[in-house]
Amino acid sequence: MRHLQIRVEAGELDAVVDALRGEDVDPVTLPVYGADGDEPQSYLVEFPLPTEAVDRIRETLSEAGFEEEHLVIGNIESATTPHYDRLVERYVEGDEEEERVSNEEILTKAHDLNPQPTAYYAMTVLSALVATAGLLLDSAALVVGSMVIAPQIGAALMASVGAALGDDAMFTGGVRSTVIGLTVAIAAAAALGWGLKTAQFVPAALNVTTVQQLASRSSPGLLTLVVALCAGAAGGVGLATELPVSIVGVAVAAATVPAAAAVGIGVAWAIPAVAIGALTLLAVNVASIILAGTLALWYLGYRPSFWNSAGSTGRRVRAFFGTKATWVALVFLGLTVLGPGSLLASQIAFENQSTAAVQTVLDDSEYDSLELLSLSVEFGTPGIDDGPREVTVTVQHPVGRQYPQLSPRIEDRIREATGQDVVVTVEFEQQSRSRPS
Repeated sequence: MRHLQIRVEAGELDAVVDALRGEDVDPVTLPVYGADGDEPQSYLVEFPLPTEAVDRIRETLSEAGFEEEHLVIGNIESATTPHYDRLVERYVEGDEEEERVSNEEILTKAHDLNPQPTAYYAMTVLSALVATAGLLLDSAALVVGSMVIAPQIGAALMASVGAALGDDAMFTGGVRSTVIGLTVAIAAAAALGWGLKTAQFVPAALNVTTVQQLASRSSPGLLTLVVALCAGAAGGVGLATELPVSIVGVAVAAATVPAAAAVGIGVAWAIPAVAIGALTLLAVNVASIILAGTLALWYLGYRPSFWNSAGSTGRRVRAFFGTKATWVALVFLGLTVLGPGSLLASQIAFENQSTAAVQTVLDDSEYDSLELLSLSVEFGTPGIDDGPREVTVTVQHPVGRQYPQLSPRIEDRIREATGQDVVVTVEFEQQSRSRPS
């Protein structure tokens, strides 16, 4: 529920009040006197509205000739006016308007989600340190904890709102805050990893590539991309409606902070495959979050301020592509698609081909008792590490059975399917109980 206050010149008061009453709004007018104090020069007009009715009533006032030189929109808990029930029937229980907030309100909400720089970077460093500890300890609980305290949602949604509304300053500010924040997170994770390794708090023999929590962030796949797209879309919907946005922050952080920590660990341990794989995941996820948030806002009807006044579709398109935000967004997305996006697509294709090859081997009658549980593929880094790619296959097998030829057969089949050299490690998990016949 919203409370609107507008300032109306004395000569426009009757037209504004008549327009409001024609929409079942019950305004209250307060005179504003000038220095002479004889006659009011203007009036403050106040009235409550359902959130869904704000845009419609503002359009009505604009059609009546009112220019929004003084407009205040605030939140209120309840209101009782003669015709407020009709507004609820029309805009809340009916279908005259969608459940969405005004452009000014969504701008304010996006700004409010982004904390001051000191708090933003401090919380980013803390979340990165917790994520680094969680990855090295292979602790899902700690990784989730890092997501809860991460502040990345504000900057990401600022970029989405700026792109949707054509606000150059907001878009570039959101992208800048996101990139700098995640760079700080990578540096913090690398410093902690290097310190733990140097002080031997972490065993020197530890192979970080075998840590499950880290492996899932350094070898991106299609499902990780889906998480980022859903997080961005949910953020846009939550920001544009009365739904809480804070819970979406965990999903946004899930797609960014652990990946940034994984990049830092890869740098600290000097493992290019881990660092580049996690950086690819991070870059694609950030672009996906911003893009999905922007598309969600466009779907809900948010457009740049010039959209309605531009006239024809051609003029709208030319005006839209004339903004700095649009070109920065296109360059940002283009670099992401050409660089990290192409690497991610290659990784997904190789993983799918490898999975199909493994399943073909397991379909042989001699392996009827085996069941494929998971498959992980080391991220490929062309030009940096051209050695064989490591593929880890986890299968479930009955107690007491041995399959010495399984690994070489899978290697041969993956080489045939992908044309790349691989080293396959097969991990066996015993069945807890026998299968029913």
